[in-house]
Amino acid sequence: MAENEKQPADEQDNKNNERKRPGKKPLIILGIVVVVMVVVALVWWFLTRNEETTDDAFTDGDVVTIAPKTAGYVTELRVSDNQRVKKGDLLVVIDPRDNTAQRDQARAQLGLAEAQLHQAQAQLALSKVQYPAQRDEAKAQVLKAQADLANAQAEYRRQRGVDPRATTQQSIDTANAQLRSAQAQLASAQAQLEVADQVQLQIRQQETNVEARQRQVDQAKAQLETAELNLSYTEVRAPFDGFVTKRNVQTGTLVQAGTALFSLVSPHVWVVANFKESQLERMRPGNKVTVSVDAWPDMELEGHVDSIQHGSGSRFSAFPSENATGNYVKIVQRVPVKIVIDKGLDPNKPLPLGLSVEPKVTLE
Repeated sequence: MAENEKQPADEQDNKNNERKRPGKKPLIILGIVVVVMVVVALVWWFLTRNEETTDDAFTDGDVVTIAPKTAGYVTELRVSDNQRVKKGDLLVVIDPRDNTAQRDQARAQLGLAEAQLHQAQAQLALSKVQYPAQRDEAKAQVLKAQADLANAQAEYRRQRGVDPRATTQQSIDTANAQLRSAQAQLASAQAQLEVADQVQLQIRQQETNVEARQRQVDQAKAQLETAELNLSYTEVRAPFDGFVTKRNVQTGTLVQAGTALFSLVSPHVWVVANFKESQLERMRPGNKVTVSVDAWPDMELEGHVDSIQHGSGSRFSAFPSENATGNYVKIVQRVPVKIVIDKGLDPNKPLPLGLSVEPKVTLE
């Protein structure tokens, strides 16, 4: 009876010992899990060892602030918010009446200057005939004065050489006066000849007048071009294809030269990715890149590394750090990398500037 009671107790102890032993099965499962994790890690490392990625990346593009070069009231506004425009499209018209009046005044000044130039040219052509003729006439007057002087001298000599009883004192005085008059006329004719003999100088004076009138015409043309240019500034046109954004002008607004009317965003978009400096060792321009866009999860863009900025983002910030003062804590710097998109863009899915993207660069 005692033996029978002892036997069930021993069996109970054996069962308790069996429950306390976990056995080898959990260890095998744990080992398999570890092996699978190692294999997955090795595969992931093998597949991504030539790739660099970052979530600090955004779309970027050319943005131009459209501003007029003249002041006035806006009479026409031909664009709306976020409208796409073509290069050369008329966007805004500023009241052109003041500039039109200045243009018409400049045209009138040009016409007057051209008329004065034609008058000076005609005077030059006339002087080339007139001044030589005046010189010849002056020479003839000198010859005539010389002849008159010779006659007066002969008469004076006759009056002085005859017997005083054969003439009168009045005749002698008359001959003397005629001699002096002939001498004076000869001196005057010779003086006029000296002036008339300067034909080249007189013609040159007319040529200088023509040149001055020509310069006035050139000045009037420049003023007209300036007036026409100012008139053209009343029409604000698109410098390139793009989208109108941040419009802050309405019809009737009084704008000043340089006032920002709106911004024009180019449709050519690229990606600026800020990689850590430790990721740039093998990165080169031309590396293939795939880009995923947060706004369009099903869109995958393809591109390449265009260039790497020669300077970290902090170096070109408004307030760069002064590492030479105070305590220094090393911080991993980020360097902007420009990525050009080659294909994958969808016209129905626009990429506004500043969208978050995630590029994946394949290193060589």
